[in-house]
Amino acid sequence: MKLVEPILAFQSELQQIRRDLHAHPELCYEERRTADVVAAKLTEWGIPILRGMGQTGVVGIIKHGTSPRAVGLRADMDALPMQEINTFPHASRHPGKMHACGHDGHTAMLLGAARYLARHRDFDGTVYLIFQPAEEGGAGARSMIADGLFEKCPMDAIYGMHNWPGAATGTLSVTAGPMMASSNEFHVTIKGKGAHAAQPHNGIDPVMVAVQIAQSWQTIITREKSPLDTAVLSITQIHAGSATNVIPDEAKMVGTVRTFTTPVLDLLETRMGEIARHTAAAFGAEVDFEFKRNYPPLVNHARETQFALEVMKEVAGADNVNPNVEPTMGAEDFAFFLQAKPGCYVFIGNGEGGHRDGGHGLGPCVLHNASYDFNDDLLPIGASFWVRLAEKSLPLAQ
Repeated sequence: MKLVEPILAFQSELQQIRRDLHAHPELCYEERRTADVVAAKLTEWGIPILRGMGQTGVVGIIKHGTSPRAVGLRADMDALPMQEINTFPHASRHPGKMHACGHDGHTAMLLGAARYLARHRDFDGTVYLIFQPAEEGGAGARSMIADGLFEKCPMDAIYGMHNWPGAATGTLSVTAGPMMASSNEFHVTIKGKGAHAAQPHNGIDPVMVAVQIAQSWQTIITREKSPLDTAVLSITQIHAGSATNVIPDEAKMVGTVRTFTTPVLDLLETRMGEIARHTAAAFGAEVDFEFKRNYPPLVNHARETQFALEVMKEVAGADNVNPNVEPTMGAEDFAFFLQAKPGCYVFIGNGEGGHRDGGHGLGPCVLHNASYDFNDDLLPIGASFWVRLAEKSLPLAQ
């Protein structure tokens, strides 16, 4: 790997920053301490900042030269509402909160790049360092856009990066087009008529209606969309009743829908609602159907993906780069940025978990797991990628 030497020399301090953030996790839109740490570091390194976009977001601005070109580099800052079971020294000090997705590492990697770019400025244009809140369900990217991110910080392209457990440490991967799915949720209430369970003919059983709807919905996946279009429809909760001998008045179902394209999502939302309403009517029941679109599909732009690939190969070596990584049905609110600006989102391998210090939990080192920890060996790799991406996006005049 061709890493940036001054960043390698700074690795121990980056690790301290990362582990301090891990020990003090904050949930979406509560990242006040984290934002203060980021703002203090950027200010210490002479980088002007903007605060308050997306409530707790921080944007560092590094300008050099006269070019109007600009590039945005984004890291997310929030943690998850989970209880950490690791007991190493930098484990969470806040019960019920944990950096179980590596946003502490993402923030530290971008800070490492910020320090180098501020000191060396081997580029012509503007680098916007976007420290985003509320990725975990709060749509912080959308909030920053609504607060004027792209008006206050006009940029030609934007890039993001996420650690990926299971991929070899420091390897980089990406694919053009859809890379992560849309995230959507549904809430259904079937209203029947309660009765004694020994006299079901006197009622309208919402449980049986729920069962019929649940089974029929799967035919949308298997019979109504093209087999070449990927989609997931998962019912994750069914709630009904309180006694063995009572048919309840209501039954509720909730779950998630994931797709890579909006037309497929449109089909699922429309047909789920139609099937729910008509099935309930056939049994004499009523239904309330709510479908909420949370995050759109994350779709990498072809030109920016190819550009990022060349930088990835330069930093990590061609043998450590996967240009056609398998897309995931997980979701990311960086998708909102890619709807507004050209750009690309990449994965950096977090390894299998062997990096974890003594005191880690017995579970796997995977995302959203109570035994997870970010791999600090990635810090100089990710920071080097950011530096080279910025420099090649904004090359000095020859």
